[in-house]
Amino acid sequence: MAARAKKLIGPALVLVACGASLLGSPRGPRGSAPQANVVARRIVSLVPALTEALFAVGAGPQVVGVSSYDDFPPEVKSRPRVGALLDPDTERILSLKPDLVIVYGSQTDLEGRFGRAGIRVYSYRHGGIDSTLQTIRELGVLSGHASDGERVVRDVRAQLESVRARVRGRRRPRTMLVMGREPLVLRQVYASGGVGFLHELLDIAGGDNVFADVKREGVQPSNETMLVRAPDVIIELHPGDPPAPDILRKERAVWSLLPGIPAVRNGRVHLLYGEYLIAAGPRLAQAAETLARVLHPDGVRPR
Repeated sequence: MAARAKKLIGPALVLVACGASLLGSPRGPRGSAPQANVVARRIVSLVPALTEALFAVGAGPQVVGVSSYDDFPPEVKSRPRVGALLDPDTERILSLKPDLVIVYGSQTDLEGRFGRAGIRVYSYRHGGIDSTLQTIRELGVLSGHASDGERVVRDVRAQLESVRARVRGRRRPRTMLVMGREPLVLRQVYASGGVGFLHELLDIAGGDNVFADVKREGVQPSNETMLVRAPDVIIELHPGDPPAPDILRKERAVWSLLPGIPAVRNGRVHLLYGEYLIAAGPRLAQAAETLARVLHPDGVRPR
């Protein structure tokens, strides 16, 4: 149970911890100026969304190490695992002889160690959709696949605009986007605030965030606050595969504690599963499409 709780709440804690500040920025050895003109040939990534971006721009063969949580695309399963945000295996990473390591912005000690070893570091802090797409561009340049990076960005923008166009003019339900909570109980609920890529995806998909006025990525509302905000739709985002049907029914049933919420009263509580739903990477448009179909089940269909 504890492991499952960590799995469910983890994405929300990462979102809150990383904040909605700057996009990733590559740094040369010992914090020198970016070396975008030097193509990285051996890349280790501790950030699953950026690992996915590297494969999307055609740099998959240059990825020699990935985090413990990487599972997409399937090719990452053949790469050595080197830990993650809280447990990076520094010696394992160094043994792979990387010339570029992608870390989270909060991993400052790790960044310093690689800098002292003369290894370039790309320090990543996620933000909104624009900064995510800029990160994909930068990874394309660093890996020698600049044109492919631009292509991926164009495709994602076009797909997002397609979703936005298909929901334009429809009634926009007031929505609470839940990023995590304790399993089987209504505690430690984390919801999207009015900043960040999840908030922006909800807007594109045709929903109004009930916490849009809270200018943070993550909100931890009380039951009373959720009753006051009164969302028409509640959407929970979970990484990984759906649980067994009986567990899924129990997870959805925890919301029956708050029948005063319109979403609960009207049967509009949705539990969605898939890493792509919480990853600020190349599958942003797929996440927007999924949200749009849930918010507008009467007419929004994929093109």
